[in-house]
Amino acid sequence: MEKKNNACSDCLKTSIGGQAVLEGIMMRGPEKTALSVRMPDGSIQTEVSPTPKKTWYKKAPFIRGIFNFFESMKEGYTYLMRSAELSGSLEEEESEFEKKLRAKLGDKYNTVFESVIMVLAVCLALGLFMFLPAFLVKQVQPFIGSNVLLTAIESCMKLAIFFVYLYAVSHMEDIKRTFMYHGAEHKCIFCYEHGEELTVENVRKYTRFHPRCGTSFIVITLILSILVFSFISWGNVWTHVIIKLLCLPITMSLAYECIKFAGRHDNTFTRILSAPGLWTQRLTTREPDDEMIEVAIAAMKEVIPENAKDALY
Repeated sequence: MEKKNNACSDCLKTSIGGQAVLEGIMMRGPEKTALSVRMPDGSIQTEVSPTPKKTWYKKAPFIRGIFNFFESMKEGYTYLMRSAELSGSLEEEESEFEKKLRAKLGDKYNTVFESVIMVLAVCLALGLFMFLPAFLVKQVQPFIGSNVLLTAIESCMKLAIFFVYLYAVSHMEDIKRTFMYHGAEHKCIFCYEHGEELTVENVRKYTRFHPRCGTSFIVITLILSILVFSFISWGNVWTHVIIKLLCLPITMSLAYECIKFAGRHDNTFTRILSAPGLWTQRLTTREPDDEMIEVAIAAMKEVIPENAKDALY
């Protein structure tokens, strides 16, 4: 039976974190990072690489959040693409356009392709979460004179778009399986933090909701934006969006510190702080099967340092 509450005052608060990828899991420890993928033949392939050392600006409070976020985005995309290669998800036949583009670009094809995908993803995110809500709220501005209320309406729109998007993609078969791996990752980390042996039976009984999840980071960022952005006046839509983009690092840094604090402490305040993100994880995680848990365990075992104190959060 799954443990509904994994709170534990004397548990190890580990810095080890991870990410679900296509048919696998990436785990990042203080010394090593491991990518474990379920191969088409049913075996598990694990690749291990050194974890980049953190420079001072990636450890300094209130500025580390923005740098660590973009580093996580970059590394996460790299491991996602690698998992697609290993799992055979990219084996579909290329179109004529892709063949011509590959012939023209040669070795630079993958770099250019990945860069284009990243740019399109950023543009889509800006369009959905910045320009669209700002444009819609601008239409009702003549009837509402309060900046705080306008910002609250805009933030509610962002949350609504976010939840509708998550609900929609969670019903896609590939995404559904990735969310199951996401659940396996969280369960495995919880099992390690509670000092139990990493077996399928032990891992399965833990909850799939973890306070240090990236989902919680996004939700807290959206919530904090209500407070930070309420001081920005509503003028021209483009000016409004540009100012918010400039203020975004502040919001993200505050959200990162909230996640770090919640990861270290277990009390009434941190439970309230973590509640919105944990609730949202009902959309971004699903109960894994035993084979997915085996993959999580394979990745986790590779990144646990010899001295457990080196993995303290």
